[in-house]
Amino acid sequence: MAEGRADQAVVCCWTGTGASIAANKVAGVRAALCADATTAAGAREWNDANVLALSLRLTSRQVLTEILDAWFAGTPSTDPEDAANIAYVGEIR
Repeated sequence: MAEGRADQAVVCCWTGTGASIAANKVAGVRAALCADATTAAGAREWNDANVLALSLRLTSRQVLTEILDAWFAGTPSTDPEDAANIAYVGEIR
């Protein structure tokens, strides 16, 4: 991501929290810790998240499949209000 070789990434650790915190330190990354498909779809649509963070401890194979399907099927919203929210979050320091 930092070198521009990927548009999206998946990171994981035992809880997913550390992986998401670490990923969000990389410029241009908007990592979202997702425990279900609905959260993954929303992260892609409303937050233009580009890194999916997962918990190795809590995510079953079935739920993982649902999350990945929702994540990779998702696209960022084209709604101007959503775009404004994403830009605003990007300005927070």
